[in-house]
Amino acid sequence: MTSLEKVVDQRRWWKEILFILGFYLVYARIRNQFGSNGLFAADTTTAADNARTVINLEKKIGLFFEEQLQSFFIDWGWFLWFWNVFYGSLHFVVTIGTGIFLFRKFPARFLRYRTGLAITTALGLVGFAAFPLMPPRLLSTPPPYGGSMTEFAFVDTLAVHGGLWSFDSGTLQAISNQWAAMPSLHLAWAAWCALALIPVLNSRWARLTMWSYPIATSFGIVVTANHYWIDGLAGLVVLILGMECAKLISRIRFR
Repeated sequence: MTSLEKVVDQRRWWKEILFILGFYLVYARIRNQFGSNGLFAADTTTAADNARTVINLEKKIGLFFEEQLQSFFIDWGWFLWFWNVFYGSLHFVVTIGTGIFLFRKFPARFLRYRTGLAITTALGLVGFAAFPLMPPRLLSTPPPYGGSMTEFAFVDTLAVHGGLWSFDSGTLQAISNQWAAMPSLHLAWAAWCALALIPVLNSRWARLTMWSYPIATSFGIVVTANHYWIDGLAGLVVLILGMECAKLISRIRFR
C-alpha cells in the first residue's frame, strides 16, 4: 500500500468535516477583518478608487460591458431573482456536493482537490486584503459602503428583486466584508467543481452540466452586479495557482 493509499484508507469523514468547517470559519473571520469592516478595514475612497481602476482598465481594452449587460435584463424580475438565488446558494451547495461525491467515490482525488480548494480560498484572502474593491452594485450608493458615483447605473438586484437573503441587513453589513470582490471566489469555486468532476463523470449530460456551471456562474456574478468580469478572471488565476500548489504538495508528501 502506497503512502497516499494509507492516508486515504485512514481518513474519517468527521475529521474532514471538522477540518473544512474550521478552515471556513477562520477564512470568514480573516476576510471580515479587511475591506469594509474589521480591524484592518480600508476606507471608502480606496475601495472606490480601486473600482475606477478596474473600470478604466476594462474600458481601455474595450471590454467594459457589465453595465450594459445588466441594464438589458434589469426589468426581468423573475430572471434576476433566479440569479440572486443562484449566486447566494449554489456557491455552497454545489461545492459541498462535489466534495462529498469525491470523498465517497474518489478519495485520493478528494485529498488533492480539497487541498487545492483550501489554498485557492486562502489566496483569495490575499486579494481581499491587498485590493479592497467596491463591487458594481455599490458604486452609486452612499457611503460608508458605496461610492456615490451617480454616473454609473448599476443596480443591487438583491435589493430590488429579492432572493434568499439581503445585503441590506444591518447585521450582514456589520460583520461581512462588502468589498471582497477581487478575486471572485464564486467563479473559482465553480471552476474547481468542474475540474474535479468532469474527468470522473460517465454521463455526457452530467459532464455538460458541469461544463456549463462555471459559465453560468460567470454570467451570474456580472448580471447581479456583484463582480466585474476581471474579478472572475482573477478567480481563475488563483484557482490555477491553488491547484498547482496542491499538486506540488501531493508529490512531496507521497513520493
